[in-house]
Amino acid sequence: MLQARLRHSTTSALTLLIVALATPGALADVTVAKTKATTLLVAELAEDESVEDIERSEPRRDSASEPARPPAPDVPAPVNTETSAIPADKPREIAPNIDLKEVAPLPEPEPALAEDRGIPVAPDAPPAEHVAPEALEPEPAAPVPAESFTLLGKEILPGTATRLAWSPGIQIAGLSQITPVLVVNGVNKGPTLCLTAAVHGDELNGIEIVRRTMYDLNPEKLSGRVIGVPIVNLTGFQQGSRYLPDRRDLNRHFPGSPDGTLADRIAHSLFNNVVRHCNMLVDIHTGSLKRTNLPQLRADMNHPDVAEFTRGFDRMAVVHSSGSPGMLRSAATDAGIRAVTLEAGESLRIQEHQIDAGVNGLNSLMEKHGMISRMFVWGDPEPVYYDSTWIRAQHGGILFSEIKLGATVSEGDILGYVADPITNEQHPIRATADGRVIGMAVDQVVMAGFAAYHIGTEAQVPGE
Repeated sequence: MLQARLRHSTTSALTLLIVALATPGALADVTVAKTKATTLLVAELAEDESVEDIERSEPRRDSASEPARPPAPDVPAPVNTETSAIPADKPREIAPNIDLKEVAPLPEPEPALAEDRGIPVAPDAPPAEHVAPEALEPEPAAPVPAESFTLLGKEILPGTATRLAWSPGIQIAGLSQITPVLVVNGVNKGPTLCLTAAVHGDELNGIEIVRRTMYDLNPEKLSGRVIGVPIVNLTGFQQGSRYLPDRRDLNRHFPGSPDGTLADRIAHSLFNNVVRHCNMLVDIHTGSLKRTNLPQLRADMNHPDVAEFTRGFDRMAVVHSSGSPGMLRSAATDAGIRAVTLEAGESLRIQEHQIDAGVNGLNSLMEKHGMISRMFVWGDPEPVYYDSTWIRAQHGGILFSEIKLGATVSEGDILGYVADPITNEQHPIRATADGRVIGMAVDQVVMAGFAAYHIGTEAQVPGE
């Protein structure tokens, strides 16, 4: 026992000696490193884009004084993905034609996708910037039969619907997960529309919007193709979390890179294997951090093709937002794909009214571009909000709203108030301009500086 105590005392003394001999500079370096790591983590978790991309958005430019846009970068000629994406000695695998409404086991993913082998993947249709809007909208005298195309290693024949499997290949091999991709290839030629949802794993309304839209399509009556990814951020969805396992926001890392962070790799895989095959994209989101959004489009109205694209959504308000670097719609627009964000409701909830609005908007978009033909009655056009602002709480406490989402307000109107539960003080929050409530926080505990009400101003009716 005495020997054991002596060994313990000797070890403790050596430990204290090493600590005592550590130079102040070395300890300072460790402190700085920890501080930098903390700073990087906080930077990744900046305020969500429901607030951020509005407050940092470039203002709407006057078309009369707008400088000439630089020419779009040259897009390489489309490659024959049916031959380049699959080795010559391997026969093409035809995707099964299934009824999406029927329950079926998930397909197995391809072991190596085109971009994983370094093979460039070009869009199956010319980018939207190189196609005049009129070329997509008129009804042709005689429909042109569609062709098969290859996606995720499978050949999808005309007039078929199928489920494919996408896996970014970032998990442990024995525990890898696949993400379902729904595809409907119509019997006739037309544009290719991409629908993505749950890029943030806690945004449930978009999942249901994609499901209802895709399952209602009949490939025998469709012109063009629709590709739907109901749950992009599968790990976040399973955990009820907005973020990826590394606490990064996936919607800040597009178009991604094959050798970057986890978020970079997932973004790169989705963008190259799925999104680049489309010439129109609708990325569906909800409010976050206990905020809710009126069904609306977020779009860069300084981009002529995107501004024209927003006219296809029936009864959907449009909020000008130039977007932030790394957002899926920003990366898609830069790649020549017309893209918007569709916001509807709040996270972690299924809301029928917002879902119905989203499905209606997507059906009207497909009808406008000649993809489907239905008895569709267009409603009155919603305004385009070229300017909007978030009103922040000036005091901490419990937020109680006096108005509802979508309400029209005047400057000075009381929108709600913050009550201090200890002192019983009440602090009103007033509208700073005339406009409409297009987003708001749900009643909750807030701190000073919390973005509480999103007011759309300077509204204009499209076409006026």
